[in-house]
Amino acid sequence: MRFTAYVSGKVQEVGYRARVVDIANALGLKGMIENLKDGRVKIIAEGEDEKKLKWFEDAIDIKNALIYVSSIEKSYSPASGEFNSFGKLVAKGETDTRLDTAAGYLKELISAVNKMNENLGGKMDQMLNKQDQMLSKQDQMLSKQDELLDEVISMNENLSGKIDQMNENLSGKMDQMLSKQDDLIIEVKNVNRKMDRALETGIVELKSDMAEVKSALKAKGII
Repeated sequence: MRFTAYVSGKVQEVGYRARVVDIANALGLKGMIENLKDGRVKIIAEGEDEKKLKWFEDAIDIKNALIYVSSIEKSYSPASGEFNSFGKLVAKGETDTRLDTAAGYLKELISAVNKMNENLGGKMDQMLNKQDQMLSKQDQMLSKQDELLDEVISMNENLSGKIDQMNENLSGKMDQMLSKQDDLIIEVKNVNRKMDRALETGIVELKSDMAEVKSALKAKGII
């Protein structure tokens, strides 16, 4: 059977023909592929196994970072047997081989970059996860710090209340002591007054007695 296809889309100068050649050779097909002036690609593939031609039909519908097949016009007919292998028909002056090779390298590079981005994305996810864990621990530490500050404030309030109470008690006791001191001073003053009066009375009495003694001595002519 012969499979003929006209492929439209982004299929020229992007390595599409090289990919199709690889697919055809892998399936053991014979034929050719060439670029048309209208931007399409023509494919002829012949093989004895119709299933392989169906697989080939599905496989040439390629869509990736470089190649994009938008439509395929296809038909089947009897094989002519004119092809000995599957290859590219290259127009005169066309640098298709080097372009296909470069496109292949570019595709491998894009694949490597995508893989690197996936790995980097995974590492970034791990870093973000660790960052979230660190932030969670930081929140826990801040929560404990707040609890500790609340306890310190509570302790200070309790201590301040006890100090105020002690000051009140001490102030009351000082007032009592001062009041007793005032009472003692008054008592001492009263005692001093009484002693002064008693002393004055004693002196007066002593003077009176001495006067009487002098009078008696004079009366007897002693003095």
